[in-house]
Amino acid sequence: MRNLVDGRPVPSPRKVGAPMSRSVRRTAARPSVPRILAAAAVAALAAVPGAAVAAPPAPAPPPVVTRAALDPALVAGRGATVDHVEQEAEHARTTGTVIGPDRSAYTLAGEASGRRAVRLLPGQHVEFTLPRASNALTVRYSIPDAPGGGGITAPLRVTVGHSPARTMTLTSQYAWLYNQYPFTNDPDADLLHPDWWITECSCVPAATTPAPAIGKPFRPHHFYDEQRLPLGRTYRAGEVVRLTAPAGTPAAWTVIDLLDAHLIAPPRRVPGAVNVLAFGADPTGHRESAAAFDRAVAYARRAHRPLYLPPGTFRVDRHIVVDDVTVVGAGNWYTIVRGREVTLDTPGPDGSRHTGVGFYGRDAADGGSHDVHLSGFAVEGDVRERIDTDQVNGIGGALNHSTVDGLYLHHTKVGLWLDGPLTDLRVTDTVIADQIADGVNFHTGVTGSSVTNSVIRNTGDDALAMWSQGTADSGNTFAHNTVQSPVLANGIALYGGTDLTVADNLIADPVREGSAIQLGSRFGAEPFTGRIRITGNTTVRAGTYELNWNIGLGAIWFYALDRSIDADIQVTGDSYLDSTYNAIMLVSDWPVKDRVRIDHVAFRDIRVDGTGTSVVSARAAGGASFADVDARDVGAVGVNNCGSFHFTSAGSEFTVTDLGGNDGGWLAPWLLPNTITCDDRPPVVPPPPPSSW
Repeated sequence: MRNLVDGRPVPSPRKVGAPMSRSVRRTAARPSVPRILAAAAVAALAAVPGAAVAAPPAPAPPPVVTRAALDPALVAGRGATVDHVEQEAEHARTTGTVIGPDRSAYTLAGEASGRRAVRLLPGQHVEFTLPRASNALTVRYSIPDAPGGGGITAPLRVTVGHSPARTMTLTSQYAWLYNQYPFTNDPDADLLHPDWWITECSCVPAATTPAPAIGKPFRPHHFYDEQRLPLGRTYRAGEVVRLTAPAGTPAAWTVIDLLDAHLIAPPRRVPGAVNVLAFGADPTGHRESAAAFDRAVAYARRAHRPLYLPPGTFRVDRHIVVDDVTVVGAGNWYTIVRGREVTLDTPGPDGSRHTGVGFYGRDAADGGSHDVHLSGFAVEGDVRERIDTDQVNGIGGALNHSTVDGLYLHHTKVGLWLDGPLTDLRVTDTVIADQIADGVNFHTGVTGSSVTNSVIRNTGDDALAMWSQGTADSGNTFAHNTVQSPVLANGIALYGGTDLTVADNLIADPVREGSAIQLGSRFGAEPFTGRIRITGNTTVRAGTYELNWNIGLGAIWFYALDRSIDADIQVTGDSYLDSTYNAIMLVSDWPVKDRVRIDHVAFRDIRVDGTGTSVVSARAAGGASFADVDARDVGAVGVNNCGSFHFTSAGSEFTVTDLGGNDGGWLAPWLLPNTITCDDRPPVVPPPPPSSW
C-alpha cells in the first residue's frame, strides 16, 4: 500500500504477521578486614617523616535511581511494579564519555534510555553503586556490528565489591539493522525499495541521500541489546558494580546505557507436578528437547497435572503446541527455553520460511486452545532478521481463557502475537526485550484480554498493539506497563476496536515514525466504536519525527487514514512530559484529508510539561474538547491549527472547544474555536527537564 503526502509517494509499511521513593538511602556497611588493614597502613606511613602517602580512593558516588530515566516521584503509580531498580549510566562514575542527549533517529544516543549513555573505549569503565541488596544484574549495551554485518562478540568485565571479576560475553548478532522496511542485516545493501521517497531533513544524518548517491550503511538502527547476569549471592546496598571494556577487546567501543539491579527469589518448586526431565529433556542444552517437551505436555494434559520445567537451559528449535495444560518453570532467571532459528525445507502454509522456539496455541481456525497457563520461564530466541511471514514469536496462536505470567521473552520476532478470534487471555508480570518487531499484538478479534504490570523494552515495532484487522478487538486493556525505547512505531497503538482501555502506563523514548500512544484508523482495521478510554498514562521524551511526512508527531496522536475516527474517545489524567514536538496531534493523510475526520475526542485533567512546539497540532477536519488541561514550557503557539489545509475565510475545519480550567495560557481566547494558526513545520524549542507540578 502506498500513500501520498503533499502529493509525494511514500511507503506504508505493513504490520508484521504472524511507587518507589525519590531517593534511596545507602545502607551503612561494616568495614571489611582488608579495608581496616589498608587504613592502618596509610596511618603508619603518615607517621614516617617524608613518606609519600597515597590518597584514599574516592568514595563511591551515591546511586541515582530512575524510572525510564525520570525521577521516580514524577511517575508514582504508573508503569509496572518490578523486582529491580534502574540506574542510567550517564549518572554513574566513569572514565568513558557520556554521549547525548540526542533525539535523532539512527544514533546511539537517540536509541538510549533517556537519550544519553556512556561510551567506553578499551580499558575504560563505568561504576554503579547498588542502591539496595541485589543478586542479579541486567546490562543494556551496544557494541559495533561486524564490517560485513552479522555481529561480533566481545567481553565485558564485571566486578561487584571485592568479589573476583567475571566476564559477560556481549554480542551484536541480534542488533544492527539497516536500510528501508523490512530492513536487512547487510550494511552494504543497495536500497530495498529504490522507488520509495527518501526524506531528507536535518533530523536524519547525512547518510539519507537519494539513490543512486545513497551512502552506506544506510539508516543503521536497532543498536542495543541486553544481557542478564545472576551474581550467585546477594550483595549489600552500597557495593560498587564496575563494568569494564577490557584492553584487547575486539569491540572498538562499548556503550553502556543502563544497569538494572535485581533481587530475585530462589527457584520455585511445584510439588506434585510432572517433571519434564522424566521425558528425556536435557537441562544442559546440549541435546534438542522438543520431542521430550511434546511428550511431557501430552502426559501432563492427560493427568490433569502441571508440567514443571526445573532450573536449566533446554534447547527447543520449534513450536511447542499447548492446549488445556499448565507449564511452570522455576522462575525466568532459572528455567530457560532456548532455540535456534531453523530454515524450513519448504515454506509453511502461512508463508513461514523459518521456525524456532515458541509456545503456540492451536490456530483459531482449528478451534484454538483453552486453559493454557504459562509461567516462570524464559524464552530465548534466535531471530536476527525481520521476515513478516515467519511465525517465530515467543508466544503465538489462539489462547482462550489462558494466562501468561512471569515470562522473559527475548530475541524472538514478536514476544506475543495472538491471532484471534480468542477471548480472556491475561498477560501479567512479563518482560519482553530486544524484539525484531512488536512486543505484544492482539490481532483480529481478541476480546476480554489484557496485558498488565509488564515491561517491554527495545522492540522493532509497536511495543503493545491491538489490531482489529477484519474483526474488531473489544473489551481489552493495557494497564500499568512500562514501555521503553521502541525503535520503530509506537509505545502503545490501537488500530480500531470497541471498548478499549489504555491506563496507568509509563511510555518513554520512542525513536522513529511513531510515538508513545497512537489511535489509528489504518492497516485495514475495523472502526473505533463504543468507549475508548486513555487514562492516567505518563509519556516522556515522546513525539518522534515522521520521516515520510517530514514533520514531528505528538506524544499522543490520532491518525485518520482508512476512515474517520468518531467514537466516544476520552483522554483523562495523562501526563505528557518533555515532548519532543507536540503533546497532542490529530492528523489525516493528504490524499484522504477531505474524506475523513476526527471527532468526539475529549481531553480532561491533562498535564503537559514541556513541548518542543505546540500543545495541540491539528492537521485534520473535525474537533476536540479540552477541560483542565494545564501546560507549561510550550515551545510555540499553544494550538497549531491547520485543519485540512483549505484555509477558508470561516477558519479552520478543526474546532477546539474550551470547557474551562485550561491553565498556562496555551489555549488563548483568540485561538477559539477554529483560528487558523498553521505553521507546517514550526521551529523546535527544547523544553527544560520535567519537574514536579
